[in-house]
Amino acid sequence: MAQAPEASQTAAGQEHSIVSQTLLSQLLTLFRTLRASPDWKRILGLIAGVVVVIALTAGAQIRLNAWNQPFYDALAQKSLSGFLHQLVVFVFIAGVLLTLNVAQAWLNQSLKVRLRAGLTRDLFGEWLKPKRAFRLAGAGEIGENPDQRIHEDARHLTELSTDLGIGLLQSTLLLISFVGVLWILSQGIALKIDGMPISIPGYMVWCALLYAAAASWVSFRVGRPLININAERYAREADLRAALVRVNEHVDGITLDSGEADERRRLDGDLDRIIAVMLRYVRAVTNLTWITAGYGWFTIVAPILVASPGYFGGDLTFGELMVAVGAFVQVQQALRWFVDNFSNLADWRATLLRVMSFRETLVTLENLNGEPRKIEIAEGAGDTLGFEKLGVLSAGGLAVLDDEQVEIRPGEHVLIVGRTGGGKSTLFRAFAGLWPWGTGRILMPPQARTMFLPQRPYLPPGSLRAALTYPLDSASFTDDEICATLRRTEMGHHEISLDQVRNWDKELTSDELQTLTFARLLLHKPQWVFIDEMVDSLDEERRKTAMSIFEHELPETAVITIARREVKNGFYTRVLKLHLTDEVTGERRIPIGRPPRRAIPSSAGFAPLLHHRDPME
Repeated sequence: MAQAPEASQTAAGQEHSIVSQTLLSQLLTLFRTLRASPDWKRILGLIAGVVVVIALTAGAQIRLNAWNQPFYDALAQKSLSGFLHQLVVFVFIAGVLLTLNVAQAWLNQSLKVRLRAGLTRDLFGEWLKPKRAFRLAGAGEIGENPDQRIHEDARHLTELSTDLGIGLLQSTLLLISFVGVLWILSQGIALKIDGMPISIPGYMVWCALLYAAAASWVSFRVGRPLININAERYAREADLRAALVRVNEHVDGITLDSGEADERRRLDGDLDRIIAVMLRYVRAVTNLTWITAGYGWFTIVAPILVASPGYFGGDLTFGELMVAVGAFVQVQQALRWFVDNFSNLADWRATLLRVMSFRETLVTLENLNGEPRKIEIAEGAGDTLGFEKLGVLSAGGLAVLDDEQVEIRPGEHVLIVGRTGGGKSTLFRAFAGLWPWGTGRILMPPQARTMFLPQRPYLPPGSLRAALTYPLDSASFTDDEICATLRRTEMGHHEISLDQVRNWDKELTSDELQTLTFARLLLHKPQWVFIDEMVDSLDEERRKTAMSIFEHELPETAVITIARREVKNGFYTRVLKLHLTDEVTGERRIPIGRPPRRAIPSSAGFAPLLHHRDPME
């Protein structure tokens, strides 16, 4: 979708303002989103269970660390009875820890499921609010590949949040628990300088803090680029996925045009961009591994080196040395949580940015540029549809109706005629409230039941019955009603396939797809129907059938058809002309061939959508 520079800058500025929000504000938004979830009580229960299990695990690990002293003292003293007794104690402690580990694993996985359900349902709701999905497509880069953000990014965010949150909580409790143990054990360690013993309160605690702080600072400095690299990696992966889906959906046309080589070049380009980002990712992870792996290897001897003055000075027994080593390891492992998880933290931060910026864009989409809508859609007086000085902004200019005041009553059949590229499909979208940019007013009748028939109708996945009754539940209609509708629209041969689940969008012919739309009309019985050139593409017999439906079954239904040429068959009671004018002078344009691309001012709000040729025009 081509964009003007002003439009690109507008969309980029909106996304930058969202991305630049503080981490705290994004976390608060995520919390409020989950709190509104129907699964919130279950999420709270699972979080409470995690806290309890982690607290019990920390207590059991303190007991296990204390067990080191009698066990290793028994070994040093060669006491067989003490050794066997401590083995029994170990089996009991290990059994408790094993049970707690299994419980934590279950709580961890269950929490991931509930968090994902809550976040994804919220994104579903925000994305599919009336007209938002269409408008998001014109919001610039932030509106590209919403499927990736809702499906993959939301899943990844909830899984990372659960793992990192549980890990942080566990490390925090272990740190609080073992700092006290390590502080007490530090009292038995004295450093000797020139034969003079010097005791430093909390000596091993300070050593553990300095050791972990140094590694965390270096890890942050080396691994910081991973945040932006991960964000770019996800964006490029989404582009490739969208390109693959596009090729798969249009494989017939690509094959008929022998366009495989061209599509291969496009896919190769998308893949090359991913590979370039991945190579940067590999280099960044490799650099970070030097720090994390080196830190891990040195940790094997670091606690013994720190505690060795107390052991060799004679103040600590071998068992007490192992207790001190175990406590030091627990403290520094808790403190090195940041080091071990920096890559995951960078990944989490990038994913949080993508999901929260996407959600924030959905919520603020109506005020993307702070401008009100320019076409006013209001409720008119009486049971009529009216247009007042209506004009729609399109790529070719401002498309306006010849009649400044139009009033359409129930049962009227009105044809709006416009040239190719003259804004016909844009006008159709304006009637539906999808395209707010233009001039004038649209006055809708109170509580009007309307249906919009685009050039290519949408069929949801599932059975033919569901496609016929869409968007209502198929249970809203009886079998007799549905079968009678199929027979009336000359599609009775599909009655036996009503409940078969197939890809009907591809199995039905183009004429059958459009005829199916008229079958929907018979079932839903709308008061107002807007048609975008669909009737023109039907064969003669199906066109007659469609017209007869309005004359016999739906005589009170008003029909507004937008087409390229005037049809003189007695069906339409009025013909309105649509023409292009210059936005500044108001003079009429007569487009010859393809209208040039024009730069629409960014204040129009949805400028990205104004700068591409609509294939439906």
